Amino acid sequence: MSPAPALPEFAELAAPPGWRAVDLLSDVHLRPEEPATFAAWEQAVTHSDADALFILGDLFEVWVGDDALDPAVGDDSPLGQFERRCAEVLRGATARRPVYFMHGNRDFLFGPRGLQATGMQLLHDPTVLLFAGTRWLLTHGDALCLDDVAYQQFRRQVHDPAWQRASLQHPLALRRQMARQIRQASEQRKDQGLGYADVDAQAARAWLQAAGSATLIHGHTHMPAEHDLGDGMRRLVMTDWEAEARPPRLEILRLSTAAGPQRISVPAVA
Repeated sequence: MSPAPALPEFAELAAPPGWRAVDLLSDVHLRPEEPATFAAWEQAVTHSDADALFILGDLFEVWVGDDALDPAVGDDSPLGQFERRCAEVLRGATARRPVYFMHGNRDFLFGPRGLQATGMQLLHDPTVLLFAGTRWLLTHGDALCLDDVAYQQFRRQVHDPAWQRASLQHPLALRRQMARQIRQASEQRKDQGLGYADVDAQAARAWLQAAGSATLIHGHTHMPAEHDLGDGMRRLVMTDWEAEARPPRLEILRLSTAAGPQRISVPAVA
């Protein structure tokens, strides 16, 4: 196990008194090759009756820059059209309720222009959500996977503002090519049976204690479960989304004033 890094800064978001339910999801990995997953996600975010929606990272399979939303760059490929369609769905969702977006390890280049185009509000990682009399600690989850030393080095690099500015100077086509290479490497890793590293329990406890919270909610690992961390602390892991899986993995985590956390299955769209 690697040494625990310094504790991060914890942002806080206090829910308005009128909120009764919020929906959380993560790791949808939207891409044009999986239209059934897109259709289920569109249905979920369009027709949700929650007061707010929280997207905790990896909404997109890969996001190479906000200029992908600009038709003027000349990207009329199926991928470019798909990304603009996703933005339209998000604009419709944010017109009805607040939608909060947290960066993941696939969409860390989703920036100010993307937020403006979709109406989403950026959520710091990690953030304490004050809702229903509880302090819920929200994070994508990758920063806590300490055993994957190579990934943690990669994460520090790609979250560096100077690295991001330099990357965005590359032409869109080149960034798309680089993204395909990253995706191919990820698929090879899965084919070799190398899954995601799990969250370090000691680090998760340290985060919860520092944030004054008893419940950590995250995605990233693609291993949905509830883990008892001792001393009344727990972590709730959200699922990734894949409509073509058997059984389908399509799920929202709902927090409400009426009940504890509930996992709600999203129906596949026929």
